[in-house]
Amino acid sequence: MKKISILYTRVSTLEQRTDRQRVNEKEYDLVVEDKCSGAIPFFERPGGKEILSYIEKGIVAKISAITIDRLGRDMLDILNTLSFLNQKMIPVYFINQSLTTINEDGKENPISKLIISILATISEMERSQIRERQLEGVKLAKARGVYTGRKEGTKEDILKFLSKPQNKKAIEYLKRGMSNTEAAKLAGVHINTMTKIKKLSAIS
Repeated sequence: MKKISILYTRVSTLEQRTDRQRVNEKEYDLVVEDKCSGAIPFFERPGGKEILSYIEKGIVAKISAITIDRLGRDMLDILNTLSFLNQKMIPVYFINQSLTTINEDGKENPISKLIISILATISEMERSQIRERQLEGVKLAKARGVYTGRKEGTKEDILKFLSKPQNKKAIEYLKRGMSNTEAAKLAGVHINTMTKIKKLSAIS
C-alpha cells in the first residue's frame, strides 16, 4: 500500500486563512487543515483525528507543518504528539526551521529534539503572556469604568449574544454537525454557554 505525505495547517479562527502555510502544497499527497485553538490537544482536533485515522491504517510516511506552533501551544501536548509519531516511525518536518524529528537512517534526531523542546516552551510562554495581557486589559478597563459587564438583573440581547465572535464560531461548528462538547472545545466556550447558544440559535 502506498504511503502518503501530509501537510498539516492550522489557524485559530474560522475567518483566518491557511494560504501562507501551504508551502509547495503540490508536493504533498494530502493537505489537512484545522481551524481551532492551539490549546486543543492535537488528536482531539478534526484534522488531528483525520491524521490519526491514516496513521492507524499504516499509510502515513511523513507529516510537515510550517512551524512547530501549528501543532499546538501546549508544550506537553506537542512533545507527547511528537513522541507518539516517533514511536510510529513517522518523521515530522517543520519547514521554516528546517527541522526533522527522525533522520533518514530511522533514528531520532537529538538536535531537533532539543530545539523543538525549546521552541515548544517559547510557544507556551507566548500563549500564557497573551492570556495575562487580556486579563490585565480587563482589570484596567474595569478600573476606568469602561468595562462594567452586564448589570445584575438585566437580560442580554439575543442577537448581540449570538453575534459574539466565539459564539458565532460555535454556531458554525454546530452547523458542521459537531456535538455540543466538540463545538464548545473548538470555539473556546463553556459547555453551559454552548447549550444556550444551541437553544437560542434554534439549531436542532
